[in-house]
Amino acid sequence: MKEKSEYEHKLVDLARVARIVAGGKRFRFRATVVLGNKNGKVGFGVAKGNDVADAVSKATRRAQKKLISIPIIEGTIPYEIEIKKGAARVFLKPARPGTGIIAGGAVRQVLELSGIKNILSKIKGSQNKINNVLATIKVLSQLKKPQEIAKLRGKEIEELMPKKRKTILSSELKKKESNIKTTVNKKIERQSLKSKIQSSNVK
Repeated sequence: MKEKSEYEHKLVDLARVARIVAGGKRFRFRATVVLGNKNGKVGFGVAKGNDVADAVSKATRRAQKKLISIPIIEGTIPYEIEIKKGAARVFLKPARPGTGIIAGGAVRQVLELSGIKNILSKIKGSQNKINNVLATIKVLSQLKKPQEIAKLRGKEIEELMPKKRKTILSSELKKKESNIKTTVNKKIERQSLKSKIQSSNVK
Protein backbone atom coordinates (compact mmCIF):
# COMPACT_ATOMS: atom_id res chain seq x y z
CA MET A 1 0.00 0.00 0.00
CA LYS A 2 1.37 3.41 -1.03
CA GLU A 3 2.05 5.80 1.85
CA LYS A 4 0.11 9.05 1.86
CA SER A 5 2.37 12.06 1.27
CA GLU A 6 2.48 14.79 3.92
CA TYR A 7 2.21 17.35 1.13
CA GLU A 8 -0.98 18.55 -0.52
CA HIS A 9 -1.14 20.18 -3.92
CA LYS A 10 -3.57 22.50 -5.64
CA LEU A 11 -3.95 23.32 -9.31
CA VAL A 12 -3.78 27.12 -9.51
CA ASP A 13 -3.93 27.56 -13.27
CA LEU A 14 -4.43 25.37 -16.32
CA ALA A 15 -4.14 26.65 -19.88
CA ARG A 16 -3.95 25.17 -23.36
CA VAL A 17 -0.96 26.51 -25.26
CA ALA A 18 0.00 26.15 -28.89
CA ARG A 19 3.34 25.90 -30.66
CA ILE A 20 3.73 26.52 -34.37
CA VAL A 21 5.53 23.65 -36.09
CA ALA A 22 5.92 22.50 -39.64
CA GLY A 23 2.50 21.38 -40.73
CA GLY A 24 0.42 23.45 -38.30
CA LYS A 25 -0.03 23.94 -34.55
CA ARG A 26 0.87 21.55 -31.78
CA PHE A 27 -1.35 21.93 -28.72
CA ARG A 28 -0.20 21.17 -25.18
CA PHE A 29 -1.35 21.95 -21.62
CA ARG A 30 0.42 24.19 -19.11
CA ALA A 31 -0.25 23.58 -15.41
CA THR A 32 0.67 25.72 -12.40
CA VAL A 33 0.68 23.75 -9.14
CA VAL A 34 1.24 24.89 -5.54
CA LEU A 35 2.45 22.27 -3.05
CA GLY A 36 2.68 22.50 0.75
CA ASN A 37 2.54 20.56 4.01
CA LYS A 38 0.49 23.18 5.94
CA ASN A 39 3.32 23.33 8.44
CA GLY A 40 5.71 26.00 7.15
CA LYS A 41 6.78 24.53 3.81
CA VAL A 42 5.44 25.51 0.39
CA GLY A 43 6.57 25.49 -3.23
CA PHE A 44 5.26 25.86 -6.75
CA GLY A 45 5.90 24.43 -10.19
CA VAL A 46 4.94 25.22 -13.78
CA ALA A 47 5.14 22.55 -16.48
CA LYS A 48 3.74 21.59 -19.88
CA GLY A 49 2.46 18.22 -21.01
CA ASN A 50 0.63 16.50 -23.85
CA ASP A 51 -2.39 16.03 -21.56
CA VAL A 52 -3.65 17.54 -18.30
CA ALA A 53 -2.50 14.65 -16.07
CA ASP A 54 1.01 14.76 -17.54
CA ALA A 55 1.29 18.54 -17.06
CA VAL A 56 0.03 18.40 -13.45
CA SER A 57 2.38 15.52 -12.59
CA LYS A 58 5.41 17.37 -13.98
CA ALA A 59 4.44 20.61 -12.21
CA THR A 60 4.00 18.77 -8.88
CA ARG A 61 7.48 17.21 -9.17
CA ARG A 62 8.98 20.63 -9.89
CA ALA A 63 7.15 22.12 -6.91
CA GLN A 64 8.70 19.48 -4.62
CA LYS A 65 12.17 20.63 -5.72
CA LYS A 66 11.40 24.29 -4.99
CA LEU A 67 10.09 24.06 -1.43
CA ILE A 68 10.81 26.97 0.90
CA SER A 69 10.52 27.21 4.69
CA ILE A 70 8.40 29.97 6.27
CA PRO A 71 8.70 31.25 9.85
CA ILE A 72 5.17 31.00 11.30
CA ILE A 73 4.58 32.47 14.77
CA GLU A 74 1.24 31.84 16.50
CA GLY A 75 -0.42 31.05 13.16
CA THR A 76 0.76 34.18 11.33
CA ILE A 77 3.89 35.81 9.87
CA PRO A 78 6.32 37.69 12.17
CA TYR A 79 5.99 41.12 10.51
CA GLU A 80 4.40 42.90 7.54
CA ILE A 81 6.21 42.83 4.21
CA GLU A 82 5.69 43.93 0.62
CA ILE A 83 7.55 42.85 -2.50
CA LYS A 84 7.35 43.33 -6.27
CA LYS A 85 7.90 40.54 -8.75
CA GLY A 86 7.54 41.55 -12.38
CA ALA A 87 4.24 43.40 -12.74
CA ALA A 88 2.79 41.90 -9.55
CA ARG A 89 3.08 43.43 -6.09
CA VAL A 90 1.99 41.53 -2.97
CA PHE A 91 1.57 42.97 0.53
CA LEU A 92 1.24 40.69 3.58
CA LYS A 93 0.44 41.72 7.14
CA PRO A 94 0.18 39.64 10.34
CA ALA A 95 -3.30 39.25 11.83
CA ARG A 96 -4.87 38.36 15.19
CA PRO A 97 -6.05 34.80 15.94
CA GLY A 98 -9.51 34.21 14.48
CA THR A 99 -9.01 36.59 11.54
CA GLY A 100 -8.49 33.84 9.00
CA ILE A 101 -6.84 34.23 5.61
CA ILE A 102 -7.95 37.49 4.02
CA ALA A 103 -6.69 36.91 0.50
CA GLY A 104 -8.01 36.02 -2.89
CA GLY A 105 -7.14 33.91 -5.89
CA ALA A 106 -3.75 32.30 -6.17
CA VAL A 107 -2.36 34.10 -3.11
CA ARG A 108 -4.93 32.42 -0.85
CA GLN A 109 -4.03 28.95 -2.11
CA VAL A 110 -0.33 29.54 -1.42
CA LEU A 111 -1.03 30.84 2.10
CA GLU A 112 -3.39 27.95 2.94
CA LEU A 113 -0.87 25.29 1.90
CA SER A 114 1.94 27.05 3.76
CA GLY A 115 0.09 26.60 7.06
CA ILE A 116 -0.59 30.26 7.84
CA LYS A 117 -3.93 30.58 9.67
CA ASN A 118 -4.35 34.35 10.12
CA ILE A 119 -3.10 36.97 7.67
CA LEU A 120 -4.13 40.06 5.71
CA SER A 121 -3.02 40.49 2.09
CA LYS A 122 -3.33 42.84 -0.84
CA ILE A 123 -2.56 42.17 -4.51
CA LYS A 124 -1.50 45.15 -6.61
CA GLY A 125 -0.66 45.40 -10.29
CA SER A 126 -0.89 42.23 -12.37
CA GLN A 127 -3.85 39.88 -11.98
CA ASN A 128 -1.98 37.07 -13.75
CA LYS A 129 -2.16 33.97 -11.54
CA ILE A 130 1.38 32.79 -12.27
CA ASN A 131 2.84 36.24 -11.51
CA ASN A 132 0.87 36.41 -8.26
CA VAL A 133 2.07 32.96 -7.18
CA LEU A 134 5.68 33.93 -7.99
CA ALA A 135 5.35 37.18 -6.02
CA THR A 136 3.75 35.43 -3.02
CA ILE A 137 6.44 32.73 -2.92
CA LYS A 138 9.14 35.39 -3.18
CA VAL A 139 7.68 37.53 -0.37
CA LEU A 140 7.35 34.47 1.91
CA SER A 141 10.94 33.43 1.16
CA GLN A 142 12.16 36.88 2.33
CA LEU A 143 10.67 36.45 5.82
CA LYS A 144 13.12 35.85 8.66
CA LYS A 145 12.67 34.55 12.20
CA PRO A 146 12.79 37.15 15.01
CA GLN A 147 15.93 35.41 16.36
CA GLU A 148 17.70 35.90 13.00
CA ILE A 149 16.76 39.59 12.81
CA ALA A 150 17.86 40.17 16.41
CA LYS A 151 21.19 38.47 15.71
CA LEU A 152 21.79 40.57 12.58
CA ARG A 153 21.04 43.78 14.48
CA GLY A 154 22.92 42.73 17.59
CA LYS A 155 19.88 43.15 19.85
CA GLU A 156 17.64 41.10 22.10
CA ILE A 157 14.29 39.81 20.73
CA GLU A 158 12.37 41.84 23.35
CA GLU A 159 13.87 45.08 21.96
CA LEU A 160 12.40 44.36 18.51
CA MET A 161 8.91 43.56 19.80
CA PRO A 162 6.10 46.11 19.53
CA LYS A 163 5.12 47.82 22.82
CA LYS A 164 1.81 45.98 22.92
CA ARG A 165 3.53 42.61 22.54
CA LYS A 166 6.03 43.56 25.25
CA THR A 167 3.18 44.44 27.61
CA ILE A 168 1.46 41.12 26.94
CA LEU A 169 4.74 39.25 27.46
CA SER A 170 5.54 41.07 30.73
CA SER A 171 2.02 40.47 32.07
CA GLU A 172 2.33 36.76 31.21
CA LEU A 173 5.67 36.58 33.04
CA LYS A 174 4.25 38.40 36.07
CA LYS A 175 1.31 36.00 36.13
CA LYS A 176 3.65 33.00 36.03
CA GLU A 177 5.80 34.49 38.84
CA SER A 178 2.67 35.13 40.92
CA ASN A 179 1.50 31.53 40.43
CA ILE A 180 4.94 30.21 41.46
CA LYS A 181 4.97 32.40 44.61
CA THR A 182 1.46 31.26 45.54
CA THR A 183 2.46 27.60 45.14
CA VAL A 184 5.60 28.08 47.27
CA ASN A 185 3.65 29.91 49.98
CA LYS A 186 1.06 27.13 50.11
CA LYS A 187 3.81 24.52 50.49
CA ILE A 188 5.39 26.52 53.34
CA GLU A 189 2.01 26.86 55.10
CA ARG A 190 1.36 23.11 54.78
CA GLN A 191 4.80 22.27 56.17
CA SER A 192 4.32 24.71 59.07
CA LEU A 193 0.90 23.27 59.88
CA LYS A 194 2.29 19.73 59.69
CA SER A 195 5.14 20.56 62.08
CA LYS A 196 2.68 22.16 64.55
CA ILE A 197 0.47 19.06 64.51
CA GLN A 198 3.49 16.81 65.06
CA SER A 199 4.71 18.93 68.01
CA SER A 200 1.25 18.90 69.63
CA ASN A 201 1.08 15.07 69.30
CA VAL A 202 4.46 14.75 71.02
CA LYS A 203 3.22 16.80 74.01
